[in-house]
Amino acid sequence: MSERVAIILAAGQSTRMNTKLPKVLHEVCGRPMLEWVIEACRSAGVQRHIVVVGYGKNKIVERYQDTTDVEFVEQPEQKGTGHAVMCCRHLLEGFGGQTLILCGDAPLIRTETLKVLIEKHELDKSAVTLATAVMPEPGGYGRIVRDGYGNIQGIVEHNDCDEKQLAITEVNPGYFCFQTPYLLEALDKIKPNNVKNEYYLTDALHILLHDGHKATAVTAVAAEDAMGVNNRQQLALVGKIMQQRIQQRLMAGGVTIVDPPNTWIDARATIGQDVVIEPFTCISGAVRIGDNCRIGPFAYLHEGADLEPDSVVGVFQELKHAEG
Repeated sequence: MSERVAIILAAGQSTRMNTKLPKVLHEVCGRPMLEWVIEACRSAGVQRHIVVVGYGKNKIVERYQDTTDVEFVEQPEQKGTGHAVMCCRHLLEGFGGQTLILCGDAPLIRTETLKVLIEKHELDKSAVTLATAVMPEPGGYGRIVRDGYGNIQGIVEHNDCDEKQLAITEVNPGYFCFQTPYLLEALDKIKPNNVKNEYYLTDALHILLHDGHKATAVTAVAAEDAMGVNNRQQLALVGKIMQQRIQQRLMAGGVTIVDPPNTWIDARATIGQDVVIEPFTCISGAVRIGDNCRIGPFAYLHEGADLEPDSVVGVFQELKHAEG
């Protein structure tokens, strides 16, 4: 198996969130956004996670200081995605494996998608591989430009697109897999020659293509998975999608959720087989529920609640830091 490292971009301030908390620490179903990305990488076989921090760096470092496979690099000025990766260069020198580059504010990322990306990268023996998405309304995403044979020719950032390029529906959601020596080679040549005067990571793709290296793009990211979080409205929407995933997983494992839209379950909760969860129940934190329990309606279980099998938490009951 190839060695893999992930660079996760998490330095932005996100003024649209109107927050003093680093954006990637805002929670989605009980977990910080950053944690969803790290966990997806771990499950895809990544051994090291380099998190690029900037705004609120101390809070992020403090949150993960005891996590052995996570290390931090500061981007003192936000001068683009390419610049963020340049800040990590000293940690990549001499590394011959794969480097994934991902966004820390895109918690809907799936391990399965990363595995498809890695598999395509290894199969085609490419210098760089992208996982792309098709979106009927691409908004501000960079557009994927292909030739008549379907080969990727480049990525054009939204602000740099002409009218024809704006009509392209295949976009770059920010899933990259590089062979690290080629990435380092390209970083030396990136120039800030665009509308925002920033260093774009996407220019690394253009440089590698220009130098005769192979680049591949695989359409593997579902449109909803590509969604990043830039404001509170998007945070709420991402949370709703993630909650549906959590409940679908639990129901597939033998849990009855009577009214899914009116139930909220933390991602950290552990729920046994044949549990019945009635409407308007909220399960918050790393709650443990044994088999054959019945919860609600209108029940609220807090962090620390630990229910033995066959327990009942009735109407309008609240349970915290206690065993059932």
